[in-house]
Amino acid sequence: MNRKGLYFLIALALGGVGAVHAQDTAGATTPSYDGRWYIAPTVGGYYNDTDRNTNSRQVYYGLGVGKFIAPNTSIDLFIDRTKRDIDSKIGGGNWASNNFGVAARYYFGAADAWRPYLLAGVMGSYHKNRFNNGWAPAAELGVGVSKSITDSSDIRAEAGYRYDWDDKSQPKKNGYGDWFLGFSVVSRFGAPAAAPVVAPPPAAPDCSKLDSDGDGVNDCDDKCPNTPAGTIVGPDGCPQKVVIDLRGVNFKFDRPKKGEKDIKKALAEPSADSIAILDQAVDTLNRYPQVKVTVAGFTDSVGKDAYNQSLSERRAQIVYDYLTSHGVAASRLEGPIGHGKNDPIDSNDTDAGRARNRRTELQVQQ
Repeated sequence: MNRKGLYFLIALALGGVGAVHAQDTAGATTPSYDGRWYIAPTVGGYYNDTDRNTNSRQVYYGLGVGKFIAPNTSIDLFIDRTKRDIDSKIGGGNWASNNFGVAARYYFGAADAWRPYLLAGVMGSYHKNRFNNGWAPAAELGVGVSKSITDSSDIRAEAGYRYDWDDKSQPKKNGYGDWFLGFSVVSRFGAPAAAPVVAPPPAAPDCSKLDSDGDGVNDCDDKCPNTPAGTIVGPDGCPQKVVIDLRGVNFKFDRPKKGEKDIKKALAEPSADSIAILDQAVDTLNRYPQVKVTVAGFTDSVGKDAYNQSLSERRAQIVYDYLTSHGVAASRLEGPIGHGKNDPIDSNDTDAGRARNRRTELQVQQ
């Protein structure tokens, strides 16, 4: 590439810089990593290896095109050119070098602050001089610093060392190491990539309108979630034991007789107290329609076991019939079952104890 060609590219790049800057909002700064490509015209200076036998310092200029591939990493494709005067002691003349390569930069720090970085690159170097017109491989390492100045442009300055494995320009030399210092204006094209649209999280359901375990208590007030279906629960949603107490529903000695249907005549005096307890049991069963109970009868220890078994079954039956006649579905009742003289709740050695043992019970099933 000749000098006029590079001048043209740099002029074109600088024109792009102006167009990009015209789109910026004054003073705005945004992170460099936004998915856009950029151009980076560069000017700088070389300090030549003395083995070149050229003047020790000269200007170089070039152009890079690249983008950030990660928040801290950019890749550039670049070209640059420099021209040296060859020492008269080896014949004089010019030595031009055109370099075509790729460079990676790794940045540190926040994107809207001064960001130091490391530089590494490889390239092919085309040398044109009175000794050689040809290619040689080259590589460079360096450090730099970058700063965003608008949402579409940065400035960066870097210094480094470039080694060129040129072994043809001077037959007695095999490679040259040169120091360089460069300055670039980085200008990004177009609009930044749109940020991904993040849908707001769905609103949490109103727990006061949910009853996840179906126990009749809303999730806000339910302190015992996941209660098994059919469990009797209290206002807090926790399992609640339903007690249907028929203590006080006691029978006269040896009652009811076989075939006796009138429960009032069979109950111990005052029978009205026992009827009130039975009615309360009916009310409880109506308030808890999911509850099932076993109707069980008991006797005292007086008499033969077989007779007491039959008597306990008659007691359970007469209470069973009372419940069903007052609206409790038979499907909710198990039994009637007689336990005879078994399972006393009081001593059978006293009249009072035997009276309490002549009873029925409603045993709640859950």
